[in-house]
Amino acid sequence: MSGEEKEGVRVLVEALASQGIEYMFGIVGIPVIELAMEAQSVGIKYIGMRNEQAACYAAQAIGYLTGIPGCCLVVSGPGVLHTIGGLANAQSNCWPCLVIGGASDQDQDGMGAFQEFPQVEACRLYCKYTARPASVANIPYQVYKAVKTTTYGRPGAAYLDLPGNMLRQVVDDDTVTKFPRLPSPPKSLADPKCIAEAVNLLRAAKHPLVIVGKGAAYGHAEEQVLELLTKTGFPFLPTPMGKGVVDDSHPQCISPARSRALQEADVILLLGARLNWILHFGRTPRYSPDAKFIQVDLCPEEFHNSVQSSVALQGDVKAICQQLSEACDTSLIPSRSPNVLTPWRNRLQEKIDSNKESTLSLAMDTTVPLSYYTVFHHLQEMLPKDAIIVTEGANTMDIGRTFLANKLPRHRLDAGTFGTMGVGLGFAIAAALWCRDYAPGKKVICIEGDSAFGFSGMEMETIFRYQLPIVLVIINNNGIGVGFDEEMFNEIRDGEDKTLVTPPTSLLPNTHYERIATVFNGEGHFCRTIPEMQSAVKQALSEVNNPSMINVIINPQSQRKAQEHDWLTRSKL
Repeated sequence: MSGEEKEGVRVLVEALASQGIEYMFGIVGIPVIELAMEAQSVGIKYIGMRNEQAACYAAQAIGYLTGIPGCCLVVSGPGVLHTIGGLANAQSNCWPCLVIGGASDQDQDGMGAFQEFPQVEACRLYCKYTARPASVANIPYQVYKAVKTTTYGRPGAAYLDLPGNMLRQVVDDDTVTKFPRLPSPPKSLADPKCIAEAVNLLRAAKHPLVIVGKGAAYGHAEEQVLELLTKTGFPFLPTPMGKGVVDDSHPQCISPARSRALQEADVILLLGARLNWILHFGRTPRYSPDAKFIQVDLCPEEFHNSVQSSVALQGDVKAICQQLSEACDTSLIPSRSPNVLTPWRNRLQEKIDSNKESTLSLAMDTTVPLSYYTVFHHLQEMLPKDAIIVTEGANTMDIGRTFLANKLPRHRLDAGTFGTMGVGLGFAIAAALWCRDYAPGKKVICIEGDSAFGFSGMEMETIFRYQLPIVLVIINNNGIGVGFDEEMFNEIRDGEDKTLVTPPTSLLPNTHYERIATVFNGEGHFCRTIPEMQSAVKQALSEVNNPSMINVIINPQSQRKAQEHDWLTRSKL
């Protein structure tokens, strides 16, 4: 008995929907135009982007926020090639993302077909899984396998290659093997003996430190982390996207004393944080040569990577925090911590107070042109406490990590492990969609350096097209890292060949990026003073369905003070 006849494109979107794929970001063209339309017909939300990289950034950000990979749909050849930056970012950031690329017809392989490209091979370096289904009947399995690979173990990226002739092929639905919805990834506990070893180390510590990483945020471990911190009284330091797992204003958060905490801690508990460049590899001189590390991670290959850990706790960070917390109930940690930790906490508080005093003095200087510190201080005072904050750009992102606080987990998105520029607007689009569907009324604040904005600025059209109420704030210093004011810029370029005299770090001074909003019948704001910025932000936050663009001009030579929050790989001797 024959069943319903279906095209390959229908088989594919039904397989995606059956695995819970909710969002698809992409740019359509031959041979995937019909695929996007079919996706909409089965309830998958399709968001048409302006650049494939930005589409891939949005797909992975929605994967991080929901735990289900976002899908990025692109055309063959250059379309797939443009996603590789996004795939590499998802893989490095450990966020679930599925890219589906159209491909030239199979019977034209090797003949120089339109946009023919070795797509599976090209993507393999940047993914956990890549495949081309063997047939239409094989599509549901490959979707199932790709989704499983992106979410099980350490999350990451997957790529599926779909030739045009396969998408058009008509098959009997009875010949297609369907796969049920993939179960949630299994949660594993750490070895109880290792838990006991970890508690013994923590019990003996005089300068303990807990580092809360992005893995704790992705693992929804916020309640367990807070319980552990409350029981032990240990100070904690969040990584950039670990911010908000525990409220940044919590009295045990010692972010302003980051350097001192790292250098003087004797036992460091890493909760879903890797000892990579962001944490200076766990090595001297950023750390004490005698520091002992307790690593909590899903991935065994992460243990003993840059330094030898004293205890390796493999498993789910949420479950392991619960194990540690329960072990503390029977240990001496709760009864001895308040007394033993007092000198350590006092030493850290001394540094916190000193750093806050110096940064506040910089922040209160409202002289024009403004500084990063002044802008961020006054911006923080106006932002809703539950806003999702997206930051991108060198100084913009680094200094923003200091001033812009998070009270809630998974409410900070930035360039992340790969340090990728161009992610901001894609991340913001994903965050705004998540807010619309899961947290109505919550605001998304996207704060970009002027250089960072240039990577994906035309995604503003996407934002206006879908009426996503994103507040975009551009911190404009006329350059990459540092720029020049208009007078100096023109003086330096006083020559015939501008390619020889224009400084490589400079951008056009005082560019009115906010005018891009008027192209889409929106309104932009150009600000030089704090009152102008405050007025613009107040108006932007009052908008319900309309995006806002605020362009804040600052001193082109504004920089970070000292290096207390230096995230560079190089150690300062």
